[in-house]
Amino acid sequence: MIYSMTGYAARTLDFEHGALNIELKGVNSRYLDFQFRTCEELRVIEPALRELFGARLARGKLECRLSFLASARAQQAVLNVESLQRLRGLEAQVRKELPDAAPLTVSDILRWPGMFGDDPLDGEALVAAALALVRETLDDFTASRAREGAKLAAVILERVARMRERVRDVEPRIPAAQAAFQEKLRQRLTEALGSAGDERIRQELVVFAARIDVAEELARLSTHMDEVERVLKAGGACGKRLDFLMQELNREANTLGSKSVVAEISQTVVELKLLIEQMREQAQNLE
Repeated sequence: MIYSMTGYAARTLDFEHGALNIELKGVNSRYLDFQFRTCEELRVIEPALRELFGARLARGKLECRLSFLASARAQQAVLNVESLQRLRGLEAQVRKELPDAAPLTVSDILRWPGMFGDDPLDGEALVAAALALVRETLDDFTASRAREGAKLAAVILERVARMRERVRDVEPRIPAAQAAFQEKLRQRLTEALGSAGDERIRQELVVFAARIDVAEELARLSTHMDEVERVLKAGGACGKRLDFLMQELNREANTLGSKSVVAEISQTVVELKLLIEQMREQAQNLE
């Protein structure tokens, strides 16, 4: 399976005390990076989330938004007077033994278990529900990355096929084109050197023929395209490997262009470089 670093998934879970909302968004990154926007009630699970995401992702920047919205019933809850009086008595006992102890703040009192009636929010149940929701959303997120990864791989393979087609079209015509250019060069050398012997002209043509030979570049282009197809077929985290192969393909295309002596080869090189750049842009989206 090939995964894109770009993905999106969101889910909501409604229950008695409110609603849990989660949103996962992934974008490109050279490394694995997590960004959390978590509500106060669920900050405790961030280490567990890092471990969970790290086991499923190899590269990319993931933004996780996790929030809890209390239900209208919970928002309209009133203070439990009995709990408040009991807490006041406990505070009095503590301050009797420890006169220098800091007094309870309003936020401390409001967070005290049972302060909003007989049916308080169960923190452990909320955490368990949040983790279950995260796992389900992560499955959706992974599926979206897989769908996009398959499409990106198809685009790259299509560009490889077009490159092979361009090479197949021009390769048989290269020897004739080079021979015609060498003949034209021989005539110019004969006119320029005048009394120079045929041996010197022949030596110059041999040297020039070696300089414009592109068989090696064409062979390496084919080898690199084979490797691109192999990497995509193998799947997994292949983005960095493909990015390297794009550099090598571009290097061979540049060398091929520098050895070009006819317009047809030069035009083919331009088309090859365009296709390589299109593949490179897609490969940079892959994990």
